[in-house]
Amino acid sequence: MRKVALITGVTGQDGSYLSEFLISKGYDVHGIIRRSSVDYRERIAHLEGHPQFHLHYGDLGDSMSLVKVIGLVRPTEIYNLAAQSHVQVSFDSPEFTADVDATGVLRVLEAVRACGLEKECRIYQASTSELYGKVEEVPQNELTPFHPYSPYAVAKLYGFWIVKEYREAYNMFCCSGILFNHESERRGETFVTRKITLAAARIAQGKQDCLYLGNLSSLRDWGYAKDYVECMWLILQHDKPEDFVIATGVQHTVRDFATLAFHYAGIELRWEGEGENEKGIDIKSGRTVVAVSPDFYRPTDVVNLWGDPSKAKKELGWNPQRTSFDEIVRIMVQHDMQKVAADHVAGVMRTNLAEYLEKGLVK
Repeated sequence: MRKVALITGVTGQDGSYLSEFLISKGYDVHGIIRRSSVDYRERIAHLEGHPQFHLHYGDLGDSMSLVKVIGLVRPTEIYNLAAQSHVQVSFDSPEFTADVDATGVLRVLEAVRACGLEKECRIYQASTSELYGKVEEVPQNELTPFHPYSPYAVAKLYGFWIVKEYREAYNMFCCSGILFNHESERRGETFVTRKITLAAARIAQGKQDCLYLGNLSSLRDWGYAKDYVECMWLILQHDKPEDFVIATGVQHTVRDFATLAFHYAGIELRWEGEGENEKGIDIKSGRTVVAVSPDFYRPTDVVNLWGDPSKAKKELGWNPQRTSFDEIVRIMVQHDMQKVAADHVAGVMRTNLAEYLEKGLVK
C-alpha cells in the first residue's frame, strides 16, 4: 500500500520531527516550502538528499500551487502544519494571519477535491489550544466551548470548523488535532520557552544581563513536540475521522518554566514582588536576571490552558507524558548552553580573522 505524506510547514519544529517520524515508518515524505532568499531550512537540512524526502515550492496563499503539488504527489496523507503561528504577531498582522491560518486550510481541502483525492487522502489539520482562549472550564477537552481570544485563535477556529464541515459535507477523512503548547530544542527563538532557555544560557555564560518577560503567572500545558507528532500520525490511522486534544494533562506557570530553566543553567532564582514589579533574583550574586516588561503583555491574554488528553490515551493508545516537563526544559537548556558557547567561539574566530585581514597577516 502506498504511504505518501505531504507536509505543509515542513521547515518548522513540528514539520521536521514529523518528517523524521514518517520516514522511519517507511513513508515517502514530501514537504511544501515557500521561496525565500533567506535560508530557513536548518531544521530539515539533514534530511535533504534522503531518498524518501522531497521538497516542492508552494504556499498556502496560492491555490494553484497547492493544486499543482497535490496533483503531482497524490499523497495518501496530508499534514497541514503551516501557519502564522505566533499569537502576538497576529495582533500586528491580523489580515495575513487570517489568509494563511483560516483561508489557507480551505485552499488545502479544495485542492484535494480538485485533484479527485477526497476518498483516497486523509488530512490532518494542526489546530490549537488557543481556541479555548478565555477559558470556560478547566481542564479543556473535545467538548469544551471555544472562546478564541486573539486574531490567531479566531483564524484557527475557522480552520477547525471548515475541516469539520468538509468531513460531514463530503465524507472526507479530515481531522483536527487540538495541540496544546509543545516545545523542543527546535522551537523558534521568538517563542517564550525558547526565549527563556536561550536567555538562561546567555546569562549563565555572561552574554546577557537580564531576561524580560510578560505575565509570569500564565498557566500552560507544555509537552514535547517530538512526542506530539506521533499523536498526529495516530489520528490519521484511527478507524474513523475525529478531532482530538493533544496535551499532557499537566500545567505550569511561565515562572515555573523560568525557574527550572535557570536551574539547569546553574542559576538558582528567588522571586520578589508582584505583577509588573516581580523580579527573579540570582540567589548567589543578588543580581536581577528576570524582570517583567509591559511590552510583552497582549491586548487580550490567555492565562489558563490545561488540556485533558483522555480521549487520545484511550482511543489512540498515545502516551502524553513520555517526556516529562522537567526533561523538556533540561533538553532545551542543554542544547542552548552548547549553542551559546559555540556561537561565542565562532564570534571570536570571526573577530580574529577580521583583525588578521586588516593587518595583512592573511589573504
